[in-house]
Amino acid sequence: MRKIIYWVHTSVDGFIDGPKGEFDWTEMGPELSAYADEVHDRVDTFLYGRVVWDMMSSYWPTADSGHPHDESFAPIWRSTPKIVFSRTLRGPLDWDTTVINSNVAESVAELKSRSGKDLLLNGGSAMAAVLAEMGLLDEIQVIVHPVVLGGGKPLLPIDRTTLHLEGTRTFDNRAVLLSYTPS
Repeated sequence: MRKIIYWVHTSVDGFIDGPKGEFDWTEMGPELSAYADEVHDRVDTFLYGRVVWDMMSSYWPTADSGHPHDESFAPIWRSTPKIVFSRTLRGPLDWDTTVINSNVAESVAELKSRSGKDLLLNGGSAMAAVLAEMGLLDEIQVIVHPVVLGGGKPLLPIDRTTLHLEGTRTFDNRAVLLSYTPS
């Protein structure tokens, strides 16, 4: 059965964006970018909630910043099938994207039962919380960046849950990966 990997960047104080929704504080150095490529090799579908979809779809189709990570990830993003969970968004959407508006548990169970590589839930906290509460997250990869935001959206707004630490890793002498599985 395929796994759902939740991949998310966070501040030291546990926020995935700043007090005004800003997401300008992450740094994708060469080691973290190479690790991201490893993760992307494990998956064949990206999953998003609507808020993260809006952010990703406004940037990656034409990403041309010249940053090595952007140059590497933009073609992966454009070619990888995507699923967006939203009560309000309607499809069809560009970039090989499917919208799921209801029956999240059934839809995700069906996605996990298909043959193929794993599924990657990119960022966000609302969709991650929904999937965590349903017991559908299989792996949680938290990239902690050395910044304190002082507010914003919390990393994973769910009831008390025990996780099992699978490993840690430091990238670019800056960011730290904390890899967990639900207990």
